[in-house]
Amino acid sequence: MDTSKSFKIFVVEDDDWYNRLLVHNLSLIPDYDIESFTSGKDCIKNLNKEPDVITLDYRLPDMKGLEVLKEIKAINEDIQVVLISEQDDIEVVVELLKHGAYDYIVKSSDVKERLLNTVNNIRQGSRLKKEIVSLRQEVKKKYSYQNTIIGNSPAAEKIFSLIEKATRTNISVTITGETGTGKELVAKAIHYNSTRAKKPFIPVNVAAIPKDLIESELFGHEKGAFTGASSRRIGKFEEANGGTLFLDEMAEMDIALQAKLLRALQEKEITRIGSNETVKTNCRIIIATNKNLIEEVNAGNFRQDLYYRLFGLPIELPPLRERGNDVVILAKHFIQNFCKENQLEEKTLSSSASKRLLSYSFPGNIRELKSVIELAATLSDTDEITEDNLMFGGQNMMDSLLTEERTMREYNLEILNRFLEKYDNNIKLVAEKLDIGVATIYRMLKEERN
Repeated sequence: MDTSKSFKIFVVEDDDWYNRLLVHNLSLIPDYDIESFTSGKDCIKNLNKEPDVITLDYRLPDMKGLEVLKEIKAINEDIQVVLISEQDDIEVVVELLKHGAYDYIVKSSDVKERLLNTVNNIRQGSRLKKEIVSLRQEVKKKYSYQNTIIGNSPAAEKIFSLIEKATRTNISVTITGETGTGKELVAKAIHYNSTRAKKPFIPVNVAAIPKDLIESELFGHEKGAFTGASSRRIGKFEEANGGTLFLDEMAEMDIALQAKLLRALQEKEITRIGSNETVKTNCRIIIATNKNLIEEVNAGNFRQDLYYRLFGLPIELPPLRERGNDVVILAKHFIQNFCKENQLEEKTLSSSASKRLLSYSFPGNIRELKSVIELAATLSDTDEITEDNLMFGGQNMMDSLLTEERTMREYNLEILNRFLEKYDNNIKLVAEKLDIGVATIYRMLKEERN
């Protein structure tokens, strides 16, 4: 945001002396750009100059203040209008405020201070509004399709296509996939690229909230509704009004609460705990789960009618091990971001490291890859990340080994070398750990060299 830009103010006042007084007072602020008019029509003709604020006399020779106000707001509702008048009729004030006036100031001895304070408040509000717009643009860029789905595999292209379809309507969306595949990221991409982007995105991790608190979390409660309810609290449905409610780990919801959720979705209204009044809601529902909901329905853990109510557009996120070279593309993306965020020299990924990443099964999926890459970038002492920098802390060794097709001899040698590395080439100890003879180890190492 360019804070050096002047702040334009129109002064509309037919009394010449009072006009000059207002212009003088406002001109005391160096970066206020003041222009004055003596009639409503002249002011309206110059609205193409896009003033930030207009101070408007309620009684002008050609038009009433209310008429001018309506014209201004019809042309540009972002212009803030401050009415200045000799009268203080409360009915007039209410009518002006109803039609969009920012403030109403009575001509008095303190008009200078009041006007300067009001204009300063408007300017501060204008800055905040511009910052909010800028932040929204940054958020939208962060959750653009290109930044959400990194990769060019057929699986990535399919996800991209489904997200794009989801943004066109308000259809419910069900996102499935293993832990770490990016379900919440996809939900945010749908929200921030939809018509609801300016409204809240409210995530709820159903599994993380105790069973006896989840109803209050979703629907809210009144003061005194239960022990500890010291004040009224609105629930996530009301917080998400106009926006998106994201219910993560949906399969973990208690079946008793599922009936209440179904009613809320069907009626588009909720009732706070301890209240008899209903509250209308308007939020899009996106759910995510790493379980098969049909199997949960068949097992009696999930209501069939709720399943069909929620299902909507299904988006299945494949595990990282099924996305081929996307692993390397994602790794390079994470390296670039990590180096930039931590002010490090940009690092590259060696071919051996790429091959190692492609051979690993990534049970933690994208979340695990990100952690592995960030640690590797930290450990690397050069501008290149090598295979030695990659550490798979939560890895089951055999899972990794079995991702490649090898001969039994190659598998045996791989296992032997890993144990030798782990136990500092202590052949006797390795023989004990693998329950084989020392001579067998020497023979295998000799065969490897040959």
